[in-house]
Amino acid sequence: MGFSTTGLHPSLIDAVTEQGYTEPTPIQAATIPAILAGQDIMAGAQTGTGKTAAFALPILQMLSQAPIAGTGRRAIRALVLTPTRELAQQVYKSFVDYGKHSPLQTALVYGGASVNTQMAALAGDVDILVATPGRLLDLIGRGAADLSRVQHLVFDEADRMLDMGFIDEIRRILKPIPAVRQTLLFSATFDAEIFDLSKSLLTNPTLIEVDARNTVASQVEQMVYAVDADRKRELLSYLIGSKNWHQVLVFTRTKQGADELASEMCKDGLKTQSIHGDKSQGARERALEAFREGAIRVLVATDVAARGLDIDQLAYVVNYELPYNAEDYIHRIGRTGRAGGSGIAISLLSPAENYLLEEIETILDSRLPQQWLPGYEPDPTKEVKRPRNASKGAQKKRARERALGQKPGKKPGQQQGRGRR
Repeated sequence: MGFSTTGLHPSLIDAVTEQGYTEPTPIQAATIPAILAGQDIMAGAQTGTGKTAAFALPILQMLSQAPIAGTGRRAIRALVLTPTRELAQQVYKSFVDYGKHSPLQTALVYGGASVNTQMAALAGDVDILVATPGRLLDLIGRGAADLSRVQHLVFDEADRMLDMGFIDEIRRILKPIPAVRQTLLFSATFDAEIFDLSKSLLTNPTLIEVDARNTVASQVEQMVYAVDADRKRELLSYLIGSKNWHQVLVFTRTKQGADELASEMCKDGLKTQSIHGDKSQGARERALEAFREGAIRVLVATDVAARGLDIDQLAYVVNYELPYNAEDYIHRIGRTGRAGGSGIAISLLSPAENYLLEEIETILDSRLPQQWLPGYEPDPTKEVKRPRNASKGAQKKRARERALGQKPGKKPGQQQGRGRR
């Protein structure tokens, strides 16, 4: 089955083919016809499943076929909101690549870049705007962004926008946008907050889920190594060196932790750089490009900095520290196993993080058996100190369970002994 079955115009199919894609992914096959039919969509889509093309292609087609109202400068008719700069850049590139055979113009605005340059871009013809919430609000306040004729509104990675506290910005951005519009909401995870948000944004939405909710790609092998916290770096360098891994993406919880780990791994002889929110946009882009080209072997990132990273054939993702938010685990390991490829997701588990693993297993509805390497076994005589925010994580877990109608602590449909998904 090719893209012709989705109802796309031949010129768009040609553009997709030029990018190397001949068959739609499941999310594209399910979503593109519904969007072309004008439906509001609430779609569950993991990273690496082709979700950007799932909304970019039909939007390009509908805008190309719709008459442009009025005269003079063309107005913004499609708005795509993303949580991070990296994801915004990725989405923008997709619109440009897929729309190369059309006269439609796409603009990109995000924080950390020249606001004057972005204002100049918006002063010209812009049909599609890809934006992060904070910078877009700034431009609206300056009178540089007119959203009064938006016909298509997309929330990409809506769960991440909520996690990052953008709900107030979203409400303010919605005020100048017409109530009569098509709204598309894409999220890798669904919880009570997402459903509450959808009720205020979408009209009679079609729910599309091509995989079980809150799952990871089946091609990703998930492995957990139990190890003392103070030996994690040693074990990580050993795994990368002994197994000759290249292009390894490592996640830490904090910016300082990312910098410190990158520095120590360089001392181990592994070319490593870190990216996080305190680094300039230019520094982050240079580090990412060096990682893509193989000039550096390991990239250490925080969750926010890694959103939107699009790296072909990334085989290894390592959770140096488990995230406090269990849904972040899905986003992290979604960096590998993309577009049908295979990947390995390693989690280095200290005794104090066991409660975090339990929360991850709850949303996965799967057990992740622990193992250890000889010589790196956790020391049973060491005192385990539970982090101060452990109670916060437990409270969030219980609140999520109550919102979903579950009994606290219960893992519905739990299956024992499953280590891979």
